[in-house]
Amino acid sequence: MKIIEGGLKEFLDKKVAQYEKPDFIKDDPICVPHRFSKNQDIEIAGFLAAILAWGNRKSIISSCNRLLAAMDNAPYDFILNFEEQDLKPFLGFAHRTFNATDLFHFLDFLQYHYKAAGSISLETAFSKYLKKSDADIEPALVSFYNSFFDEDIFPDYPRRTRKHIATPFKKSACKRLNMFLRWMVRSDAKGVDFGIWKTIKPSQLVCPLDVHVARVAKHFNLLQRPGNDWLAAKELTQNLKSLDAKDPVKYDFALFGLGVVEKF
Repeated sequence: MKIIEGGLKEFLDKKVAQYEKPDFIKDDPICVPHRFSKNQDIEIAGFLAAILAWGNRKSIISSCNRLLAAMDNAPYDFILNFEEQDLKPFLGFAHRTFNATDLFHFLDFLQYHYKAAGSISLETAFSKYLKKSDADIEPALVSFYNSFFDEDIFPDYPRRTRKHIATPFKKSACKRLNMFLRWMVRSDAKGVDFGIWKTIKPSQLVCPLDVHVARVAKHFNLLQRPGNDWLAAKELTQNLKSLDAKDPVKYDFALFGLGVVEKF
């Protein structure tokens, strides 16, 4: 569907400007990575915050702060150097269905990525699976899931943890991973997203889709698909590209603000 209503673009652009500003940060999980200045600290804190981002936002932020405090608020240094005995403070950690068993695999993956694989950024865990010609992030998300649970590297990974990394292959909308990628890839010009990853293009991002965003998108005829799955996220993003082909996911601020803040 081609979006041609200038009035809709003007309205949503105003809403983007209203919500994409530093005031947005304090009540959103993005405040967690904003505590840091080193790129690796930002991406690790952001990744963990995004994964825990379901439920009440105050509860999400509280859980993230507890988790990072146990890392002495130095996540990159902790990931590089932790040994088995250093994991004891995390044994009782839980956020909804995410518990210490899940967390330990996340920490193992991150340590392998930065240390054993010698990567200096978490970006390569996604971007190495993405071509410049790819229309969106789908190939990277599918491959990231496979590498996160690579049995050749992590033969004893807990099978229960698979539910905490979404993949388009299982038709998930991948809302939390798409939100994390928005944080890392989009420009920091407005002071909210970080723009520290340069290989993935903003035009390749897919809009984070939840019930609030979907409700508002359907009101504006930006989404027709009934279920909030991967195809719905792609449909919404494709329609948002008719409003801004280079940065369609900026409208996440408008749709989220209208749905969650304004109860549109």
